[in-house]
Amino acid sequence: MESLRSMLFIGLLVVTYMLYQQWQLDYAPQPVPQATNSSQATEQATSSSDDFVPASSAANTPAAVSTVAAQQLIEVETDVLKVKINTRGGDIVEVTLLDYETEQGSGIPFTIMQNGQMKYIAQSGLTGANGIDRTVKGRPVYQVAQQSYSMTDGQPLVVAMQYVDNAGLTVTKTYTFDPSSYSVGLEYQIQNNLSAPASVQMYGQLKQSSYVDNSSGLIPTYRGAAYSTKEERYEKYDFEDIADANLNKTTQGGWVAMLQHYFVSAWIPAQNEANQLYTSYTSAGDAVIGFKAPTINIDANSTATTLAKFYIGPKDQDALEQLADGLDLTVDYGFLFMISKPLFWLLVQIQSLVSNWGIAIIIITIIVKGAMYPLTKAQYTSMARMRELQPKMQQLKERFGDDRQKMGQATMELYRKEKVNPAGGCLPILIQMPIFLALYWVFLESVELRHAEFGLWLTDLSSKDPYYVLPVLMGLSMFIMQKMTPMTVTDPMQQKMMQYMPLVFTIFFFWFPSGLVLYWLVSNIISIIQMKIIFSGLEKAKAS
Repeated sequence: MESLRSMLFIGLLVVTYMLYQQWQLDYAPQPVPQATNSSQATEQATSSSDDFVPASSAANTPAAVSTVAAQQLIEVETDVLKVKINTRGGDIVEVTLLDYETEQGSGIPFTIMQNGQMKYIAQSGLTGANGIDRTVKGRPVYQVAQQSYSMTDGQPLVVAMQYVDNAGLTVTKTYTFDPSSYSVGLEYQIQNNLSAPASVQMYGQLKQSSYVDNSSGLIPTYRGAAYSTKEERYEKYDFEDIADANLNKTTQGGWVAMLQHYFVSAWIPAQNEANQLYTSYTSAGDAVIGFKAPTINIDANSTATTLAKFYIGPKDQDALEQLADGLDLTVDYGFLFMISKPLFWLLVQIQSLVSNWGIAIIIITIIVKGAMYPLTKAQYTSMARMRELQPKMQQLKERFGDDRQKMGQATMELYRKEKVNPAGGCLPILIQMPIFLALYWVFLESVELRHAEFGLWLTDLSSKDPYYVLPVLMGLSMFIMQKMTPMTVTDPMQQKMMQYMPLVFTIFFFWFPSGLVLYWLVSNIISIIQMKIIFSGLEKAKAS
């Protein structure tokens, strides 16, 4: 019974943690706009909540007067993305992922970025002494050759915008979209027509309303910011952190990102340069995380370029790993990532053979449970031996009564004499649990399972079972395991609590993604088969 009790206890801890996470999301105090000091007040006087521009590291000089022009939205469509770019600042203000539906079967592509009541946009520009984006009034309105762009023949799509200020700078801002890619190239080409050197500094930032709905049933998922430095490959910095304190780190390379379940957006500056990572929190309740590239000096009558990459799409580990060091860690497997990553690789390999994620989950569960069979056998063998000692343990209790010291000594002597290790039933399960928890995070975090069909009524392994068949079967399997497990608990109250645990877990699992419940059900079924084999072998050995 120790085995089942340990499993239930650890499982209950997991569920309790999920409930606490969800309570935090639903009822914890939300970030509130922070009072500004004098320097922040000066910055906000020249920056609206809609067009925050980071302070320059260079000395402030009067910004050039911008050319008055009407802003417009230009539409860009590739084979996987539909993007809207505002010519004012050249910001990406809406992104739709064409290969991902908002809801399964709806036929409506998932819009990840938008500039509506709930804001989520990607901004970039040039600050610095001669930066054309240094103030709100100085944010440029770019000129474009056409209002819409569409990818044809699988060729890269280039969207170039140009701005000429009255001071003598000509800036060409170019986005490059590659076929079947969620990574977008950004290039600034600055032509200095002045008679003196010019100084600019590129920035890129992600801005999102901090009051978004984070609820996801009982499953805790993270929505907020993250960043990477040379020393910290992956660090979360949630909306409350941004409201409390501004991030300010300088690092070679690095990146900044906004995360949500299954999807990520990220600015990746040049990895061979020293970039400054920062956050801010606007008076409108928008959380901002961004980077500033090093200042570049452009000689008179010369041209310079500065580059960055922008990613917006699914948490594809292979694609993210190629873009920047640590960016693949946004697929957050927690502290068990060193176990989860190989298990995910194995799951992908299996799915490539069977072409069904549900079957792949069943197969990988069989493989893992099979590999751990020696530990399982040792666990249940130890439990059976402990059950056999229960009559002698009861005799010791009657003999020594409340004398705990003598009772302890006599118990240890009994274990030594019978060659029984009291920890033998617990140690194997402690070794197994990290593997099971690692698989749990693989199923929870992998975008590949989003809207993945299994068969029959299970059309989406990332959502709950619509008819609750799997949770009921899972509860039934737990009840069978409970009946098969050697009873070592003698306290009537504990026995009654254990009897209700399958029912409690069944109710909890009503809201779990069906892929996770399928994994747990298959694991229980295999455990029942293994228990039958092990206990039958022990009975035969005892009879002989």
